[in-house]
Amino acid sequence: LQIEPIHAMIRAMGLPLLVVPEVEADDVIGTLAQQATTGGINTLISTGDKDMAQLVSAHVSLVNTMTHTYLDQTSVVSKFGVRADQIIDYLAIMGDKVDNIPGVPGAGPKTAVKWLQYYGSLANLMQRSDEVGGKIGASLREALPILPRSQALASIKLDVPLPETLADMALQAVDEATLLYWYDEL
Repeated sequence: LQIEPIHAMIRAMGLPLLVVPEVEADDVIGTLAQQATTGGINTLISTGDKDMAQLVSAHVSLVNTMTHTYLDQTSVVSKFGVRADQIIDYLAIMGDKVDNIPGVPGAGPKTAVKWLQYYGSLANLMQRSDEVGGKIGASLREALPILPRSQALASIKLDVPLPETLADMALQAVDEATLLYWYDEL
């Protein structure tokens, strides 16, 4: 019951609204960010979700308005210890209970960073997993069958078919009468 009034207010504010049924919002945002990057459009995504760091590029940056932090390519490395293009592998190694990403049991951020700095990618780490010693090496080798799935689960889609293009999503005129109705109603 709360969603439709919010959508109506967004439309009345003249802001573009894109809802794609049965598609995660992250994938819609990722697809739009990819389209903007391809078009050379600088893009700022407002989020506190660490998964979105994989979208950071020369044209895409993140802002978290709750913590007043900004992430560009340089600050992704400062914050996570890996480049934006390694974030998917970083998340796949560590796993994430909230997102149901299994990862490598016992591998946390420090281990993920160490491995990615040394091996460069999850694919290289998997190919050379026999080089990793100790208990964590054994955990890595046991996790090999599930790591491609972990990587897929950590990946934000960049190619979701969207019903509108970026050009269709231009700002529109504000509908003050509708806004006043909703402000009064709510």
